[in-house]
Amino acid sequence: MENVEKKREQLTVEEEYELFNAFPHPTYQEWRELTEKSLKGASFEGKLVTHTYEGIDLQPMYRMEDIQNLPYLSSLPGSSPYVRSANLTGHVEKPWEVAQELSAPTPQLFNEAAQQDIARGQTALTIVLDKATRSGRDADVAPQEDVGAAGLSLSSLSDMRAAMHGIDLQNIPLYVQGEGAFTFLLLTAAYLKAETRPYQNLHGCVGEDPLGTLVAEGRLPGSAADAYDRLAGMTAWALENAPDLHTIAVQGAPYHNGGASAVQEIAYALASGAEYIRELQARGLAVDDIAPRFLFSFSIGSNLFMEIAKLRAARSLWATIVQAFGGAEEAQKMRIHARTSAWTKTVHDPYVNMLRGTAEAFAGIVGGADSLHVSPFDEAIRPSDEFSRRIARNTQIILQQEANLSRVIDPAGGSWYVETLTDSIAQNAWTLFQKVEEQGCMYQALVKGFPQSEIAEVAAARRKNIARRKDKFVGTNMYPNLSEKPLVHNGDAQRFMQSQRIENVRKERQNANQTMVKEALAKINRNEGQSPKSMVEVAIAAIEAGATAGEVSAAFLKQGEAVRVMAIPAWRGADMFEQLRSNAARYREETGAAPAVFLANLGSIPQHKARADFASGFFEVGGFEIIKNNGFATAKEAADAAISSGAPIVIICGMDDMYPEAVPAIASGIKQTVPDCTVLLAGLPAAEQGEAYRLAGVDDFIHVRANCYEMLENLQKVKGIAR
Repeated sequence: MENVEKKREQLTVEEEYELFNAFPHPTYQEWRELTEKSLKGASFEGKLVTHTYEGIDLQPMYRMEDIQNLPYLSSLPGSSPYVRSANLTGHVEKPWEVAQELSAPTPQLFNEAAQQDIARGQTALTIVLDKATRSGRDADVAPQEDVGAAGLSLSSLSDMRAAMHGIDLQNIPLYVQGEGAFTFLLLTAAYLKAETRPYQNLHGCVGEDPLGTLVAEGRLPGSAADAYDRLAGMTAWALENAPDLHTIAVQGAPYHNGGASAVQEIAYALASGAEYIRELQARGLAVDDIAPRFLFSFSIGSNLFMEIAKLRAARSLWATIVQAFGGAEEAQKMRIHARTSAWTKTVHDPYVNMLRGTAEAFAGIVGGADSLHVSPFDEAIRPSDEFSRRIARNTQIILQQEANLSRVIDPAGGSWYVETLTDSIAQNAWTLFQKVEEQGCMYQALVKGFPQSEIAEVAAARRKNIARRKDKFVGTNMYPNLSEKPLVHNGDAQRFMQSQRIENVRKERQNANQTMVKEALAKINRNEGQSPKSMVEVAIAAIEAGATAGEVSAAFLKQGEAVRVMAIPAWRGADMFEQLRSNAARYREETGAAPAVFLANLGSIPQHKARADFASGFFEVGGFEIIKNNGFATAKEAADAAISSGAPIVIICGMDDMYPEAVPAIASGIKQTVPDCTVLLAGLPAAEQGEAYRLAGVDDFIHVRANCYEMLENLQKVKGIAR
């Protein structure tokens, strides 16, 4: 072997090429024919081609020929259409920002967490606002359950001081996206002004996404025109005062979390972006000033290569859209913030979420995200604590500094599979984008319910596949750990102290400031023909004088113009099976015992093990306790043991050739003594044989094609486990 290697080292490149060409090159057709033979009559498409929710058929093998006609392959990173990266050097010179979300309920707790996490490797602050702040209500007037709920409560300049104390906003990027970002921008500007710090170095993204809010919540507090005025004001103010700050945050999460495909997520985000360009142009802004103010935020799901290709395709399509508006090449660059999917995270077996987050983070990085949030493993259960934040943060720091993902420019570039998939996503997303444009615009499409209905179809397909366990959630609908100790939600009582603080702010306002506040708020309410940028400056002055965020938000609203559409409800893929487990846990608490299933195993262990293991897993995902055994020699022994167990559900497990004789005897024997017992058979017999088993007392059959969720849900209702 050593001599062979030595000889090979002595070969020139030309000689190596000739050597390899000495071997025959099989054609694709030859490979396929050989593969079809190995399938022994099974369908090639059925066995080896994967049909995705994006309408793309994934092939078992990709070849150089698949990418020969792709137009962008000769482009360099940092060059249009930016498939490979928006930057010439990718992440090499400037790694992606470690932008973990912080959702502490009070300014003080937020500040403590932010200071701690920045000192330990976080390079940007992604701030999640509570429901009260997002909806423009102060802590002392909002419903108390909304104050500090899953986010930071900010109502006044003093809150902002407490939250940002000791944080260098000149060097730490801020990310606040969606509803509430406008009032956050006002608070930030007023805070910096009061601290005599310049605006110019403020960077990151403090941006709103009115259409994203509309589809997630089903409503806007004011009219769409008001929202676009606000967006124009934020953008114009930033152009003059904070040129590195993004003010338009288009979010894919409302679509992704509703079950959308990757194609749908980017198509609807791009359609929103196109509408914002048109609306801001109508308000006097130029495309080359508008486009660089965008930040697109995408959720990264579990389909690794699909998510890598999604981000690459999104960049190319956005470049096409901005170019169509007349934007310069620099303005065509898409900036992407990625967050690992909330949709894929589970309540049960939560530490598996660390693995999900790692794989999703890898996809986001390889796809070229400019900033990234990795979900803490307990995101679906409770507010993250220091430990879960640290693990999530260190996940991407390890990928950056130990796995060295930041040292490769476009690591997916040239992959026949990824390049083909990128092109397929781009084509399908462009077709869907054009359908939205045919509706008039994204707003009109939402009013008509077009995106909602399209996503509902995909969501329904996902639910069906999850219910049948074709789509798997490890630890939830597959391989559950029924002995796990659930994570405890300790609560966050401190958030309720916020209302008292804001009451004190109102009391402490001096008479002179009170007058100034009233005048500023009245000026905002009257509008008085001011430009959007001027109104932002008036609002900042009102905050400086002591107005609360809620008072300013209310002043901008015009009564009676609220917009409503059908919302896209957010859900998680595991939630239906989690409900089954919750029902079983409550039943155990109330009765002192878990709902039980008895396995009537036939014959020796090798004869029944495969189906017994399948039956156990089938029912354990619903929280059922499985009563196991090593098998019974006769049908009577199996029936007697099943009756003695007292289990309300019995599953007969064995080999097909045992069933004709044993199954009728077991089923009838059980039913004669315990008529209410549900008797199931592991396997799917032929129709005629199955009917005979049913006549003997078998209620149903469990097998790989059965709808696991529907069967367990029905049994929980019948047996009094579910309410």
